Amino acid sequence: MIRTAVNRNTGTVVALVFVVSLVLPSRMQAQLLSFPKQDVVDYTAQNPFDRLPDGRPKVPDDLIERARGLSSEEVWAVLEEKGFHNQYADGFQVLHPGKTMVGRAFTVQFMPMRSDVEDIAKAKAKERGIPQLTNQTAIDMLQPGDVLVVDLFGKKVNGTIVGDNLFYYTMKATHSGGLVVDGSIRDLDGISEIDMPAYFRAVDPTPIGNVMLTGINVPVRIGEVTVMPGDLVVGDREGVYFVPPHLVKEVLDYADETHIHDEWTKKKFDEGKYKSSEIYGSPKDPKLLQEYKEYLKKRLDEIHRQRSSK
Repeated sequence: MIRTAVNRNTGTVVALVFVVSLVLPSRMQAQLLSFPKQDVVDYTAQNPFDRLPDGRPKVPDDLIERARGLSSEEVWAVLEEKGFHNQYADGFQVLHPGKTMVGRAFTVQFMPMRSDVEDIAKAKAKERGIPQLTNQTAIDMLQPGDVLVVDLFGKKVNGTIVGDNLFYYTMKATHSGGLVVDGSIRDLDGISEIDMPAYFRAVDPTPIGNVMLTGINVPVRIGEVTVMPGDLVVGDREGVYFVPPHLVKEVLDYADETHIHDEWTKKKFDEGKYKSSEIYGSPKDPKLLQEYKEYLKKRLDEIHRQRSSK
């Protein structure tokens, strides 16, 4: 099911989406093109956290705040060790390079327009009380803490997921969560004045068009990454990581140790008594190594006490 959901070049994807829509109860009309909640749960079964009403993993707010201090290298190290080699996407234009983006993935998939398929999709949507299938169908479902992650298959002309007005709405709905689009945006001058991080392939003045909405909160492809609904999205000036929820805590704990290691290393360099090879990446002298271990324990205890007091 996942393989067909992310293969954008076959009719099996569309068949999947429409089969999904047929099994949804009427009370879930707003999620016509989504996985049923149980499928979201099944495909994110390793999630250790609570879930949002739509079934997506809900990475806790306090961990999202901690993740704002992550670097790309810290995320990469844990994902590589765990065998997740395809979770990083780059090559974007970055709206606010100095602003870290962190949030839960809300995924949206578009495909090139095919009129016979689009006509059936529209008819089925109207039967369920949805007047149209557009970018706003998905945007209106966003929640606080979401990052809007959109597969627009790299489209530039008529691949503009938002202009400045819908970007502003996205900022308000997600509480400045963010946007990642494998496609384009429009109204860059207006968007650049809005305080929300965004990653996009191109800028174009045309409105979105000649595409059809085929999935909401389904697996999508961004660059060479398979993104699942509810992944932790972490973006900096280099690019964007999509972290499976079950690895979030491990990534953050590793980052704590890395920050402390870097802190101690620079302190030793400041003393001016050691060559770099004596300190970095690990102290060669047993006494220095023991000193570092004691410093690490002390600082971790301080950090844990500070967090528990909040």
